[in-house]
Formats: sequence, C-alpha cells, structure tokens
Amino acid sequence: MPNNAMDTELLDRAMNFAIKAHQGTERRGKGFPYIIHPMEAVAIVATMTNDQELLAAAALHDVVEDTEISCEDIRKEFGDRIAQLVANESDPEISGMSESESWKVRKQIAIDRLTRSSLDTKIVAMGDKLSNMRAIYRDYKTHGDEFWSIFHVSDSTLHEWHYRELLAALNDLKDSFAYREFKHLIEGVWGKS
Repeated sequence: MPNNAMDTELLDRAMNFAIKAHQGTERRGKGFPYIIHPMEAVAIVATMTNDQELLAAAALHDVVEDTEISCEDIRKEFGDRIAQLVANESDPEISGMSESESWKVRKQIAIDRLTRSSLDTKIVAMGDKLSNMRAIYRDYKTHGDEFWSIFHVSDSTLHEWHYRELLAALNDLKDSFAYREFKHLIEGVWGKS
C-alpha cells in the first residue's frame, strides 16, 4: 500500500452490507435508491472524523430500523461498538400504536436518548439528521407545504419541533460545519427561533 493509503476494510464491508440490505428500496417520495441516504450520512460523518467504526455505523444506521436485519446480526458482523451505535440510531417500537400514532412518542424517546448519548453517537446521528434535513430543505423549497404529505405525520409544526429538539440534542457538535449547516437548513425551512 502507498504511504497515504488508509485502511478502509471495515467501512468497505459496512457499505457493501448496507447496499445489500437496502437493495431494491426507494427513499420515500424521492425516486432514487435508498442507499443514497446512508452514503450521504457517511460523507457527513467523514467531515467530523476518520474513525472507521463511526463511518461504518453511519453506513449501517438504518439497516436495523428499515430491514429484517437485527442488532445481533450487526454485532456478529461488525462488533459491539458498531452494533450499539446502530441501535442508538434506531427508533424504538411502540406496540399497540400505528406509526402515525406513535410518531411523537418515538421521536421524544430518540431525542432524550440522543441528549444523553456519547459524542460518537451524536456524530453518527448528525450524519443521518443532516442528510434528512438537506432533503427536507430541498423538497420544501421545491414543493412548498404540499411536501409534508409524504410523511406519516404531515403537520409541519411537529417536524419543526422534532428538528429543533434534535439541534439542541446535538449541541455538543456546535463547532462543526455539519452542525452549522443543520441549523442553517432548519432556519431556512422554519425561520429563526
């Protein structure tokens, strides 16, 4: 290997695993393969760290929540740290309630967990949340208020609450470019608070 070569074996495996797990799925309402979102999350995390386990967790962050793969599968394939980071990014399931009915409860649990989480967890979360916010900003600017109808919960004030709470939970990253972009995009959709 050349002197400037980086060992990306773990990240390469994680990206291939995520590509297979999300194969054939589309990003809701976007018209492109789902895998684009995790890859964008990896690129965002790479602006904050070169820790291969954090980059791998960013690639895998939606695998447990959106496919049949379990945290235990991730643990066996990638180890405890990555499995825990992915678990931290997965919304809890609320039995007896539909996705729409449980939305705010699930988001509050996730926000509370993120607020108490390690910096590593927050870095992986930032990759996911900033990628989501970029898409929200772009689609809102293109489609206006009708854009909210693609979500299980179509009330834009609830999405505003969610993203402003995420911004507060991720405050430990306030010195990063990613955090500043996240804040700018939130303000671009909902205005300054």
